[in-house]
Amino acid sequence: MVLPKTVLLALLPFFLQVDAQASGNGKTTRYWDCCKASCGWPGKISLASGSNPVSSCDAHDRPLSNYNAVSGCNNGATYMCSNQSPWAVSDTLSYGFAATTVAGGTESSWCCACYELTFTSGPVQGKKMIVQATNTGGDLGSNQFDLAIPGGGFGIFNGCTAEWGTPSTGWGAQYGGISSRSQCDAFPAALKAGCYWRYDWFMGADNPAISFKQVACPAAITAKSGCVRANDAINETPTGPASVSTWTSGSASATAAPVVDPGTNTGNGETVGQYKQCGGGDYTGPTVCEAPYTCKASNEFYSQCL
Repeated sequence: MVLPKTVLLALLPFFLQVDAQASGNGKTTRYWDCCKASCGWPGKISLASGSNPVSSCDAHDRPLSNYNAVSGCNNGATYMCSNQSPWAVSDTLSYGFAATTVAGGTESSWCCACYELTFTSGPVQGKKMIVQATNTGGDLGSNQFDLAIPGGGFGIFNGCTAEWGTPSTGWGAQYGGISSRSQCDAFPAALKAGCYWRYDWFMGADNPAISFKQVACPAAITAKSGCVRANDAINETPTGPASVSTWTSGSASATAAPVVDPGTNTGNGETVGQYKQCGGGDYTGPTVCEAPYTCKASNEFYSQCL
């Protein structure tokens, strides 16, 4: 059937919107509630092709394969993985994750999409950050990016007391979180680097304004979340190097993420699947990955099969 020209013209905006990449101006806030991400449930991503939802972890920060496991913020035992903390790629670029609401879209268009944020106010003005949307929220406004930063405030939910044994009142204020870098010292080891990031690379910025545009997700980000959208898979190339950055007094040195030596702990012949933990910190499980994957360090506390 051939549609009349008038009908095709009427449908044109719809077809353009499907392939359009979101962009505009917006605002940032911050949070870390330890809850399972809303994009961690199956069926949230309409444009995914064989992709997993966002990875979730158990109370010991070990990735789970059951994507239907109940969130720790709803009397379950599933939480946000600590490796979904922000990290620096260079002096002017960072990677991370966020709860996101973008005008003109829906949860299925936001989940696992990546956005390049350019900060337009505060001490980080001119710096850039690429974030993947791993969460959404009914309390978010239009074009709001709620950056996932350990110590950024619980917000309306609190899974951190169950996961990490934090005070029920939280780390700092309910909204905004802690107020000084020294408070990061008391955080669990797996969350310290992300907490320090806020005061080092992010320079203690308080909800800076942004301009943003949707971009293909860097491989270094999707390796941590385990979620890749179909429209990213075609053109996916890392925007910056996958690196482990050590920050002191506002400066950084970055080195390529090393391959982890399995050492003597092979887990009695057991192997670990793609995106699963294989080393770091106090991890005592198998350290050999299933072929063709290799155990690589995200930071000193967490390694996974990539």
